[in-house]
Amino acid sequence: MQETTFNELADLALRQSGQNIPASKAYLLEARLSTIARRENFATLDDLVHCLKARPNPRFEQEVAAALTGKSTQFFGDRELLDKIVGQALPKRLSHSKTGRLRVWCAGVSTGQEAWSLAILLREAVGSPLANAEIEIVGTDLSTQCIETAKQGVYGHFDVQKGLSIHRLLTNFDRRDNGDWSIKSEVQDAVSFRRHNLLESGRDLGQFDIIMCCNVLSGLAPGAKRQVIETFSAHLLPEAFLFAGTGENLAGLSDAIKPSRDLRGAFERDLSGKKTEAA
Repeated sequence: MQETTFNELADLALRQSGQNIPASKAYLLEARLSTIARRENFATLDDLVHCLKARPNPRFEQEVAAALTGKSTQFFGDRELLDKIVGQALPKRLSHSKTGRLRVWCAGVSTGQEAWSLAILLREAVGSPLANAEIEIVGTDLSTQCIETAKQGVYGHFDVQKGLSIHRLLTNFDRRDNGDWSIKSEVQDAVSFRRHNLLESGRDLGQFDIIMCCNVLSGLAPGAKRQVIETFSAHLLPEAFLFAGTGENLAGLSDAIKPSRDLRGAFERDLSGKKTEAA
């Protein structure tokens, strides 16, 4: 791959998704674009970039940029965070809800395992106040292909082996004739998926009691991080919680949020400065 090809693709990723791909990780481009290159009969990524420049196509550019984002995910991949949300954050929000309705946004959800894991935990919350709550989970991702996989809720045996116990698998999935596993309809009812670019405001997403965004912000350029966090802030209800993945720290990235006084590791809207509105 020529240096100019890397620069063109890295610039495309930065413009479309805010992703910062250093030259030391140029190998990721080959791996992540191999499927598209084969489908379109490009012998090299140099040919792919030549096509992008010679025949500009916004939809194809969007697909390439989405393919360049990380897709690593698994069921219960961040169990510590999920337990905190179900055991502490959602009960706190429910205690302030007059309707018994709560909304959770799983941002950068890839193929959906994170959102399904949360739905499974909530289904297991028998005897908890959450059992009688109406909790809506919205999963979003830049990749249309990932979102379609998430919507179908069908996973191969290799995928369900990562993070799911046999009990959870048999309780929440149905086995298909071809050996794949599909999420049971009663679990699907609580979750919806849609394509969304985190660099866009997402006016019609509404506001949320919980926003979780795991292992996404760390790959963004500084300006993109601030922009995404400010978008999250605009979609947080007062005293609602924003979480990054375990080990990720949002402190100091934007003055639109501040550490929560009620829940360690969480952030909330900072209402002390300028007014923030979902746009």
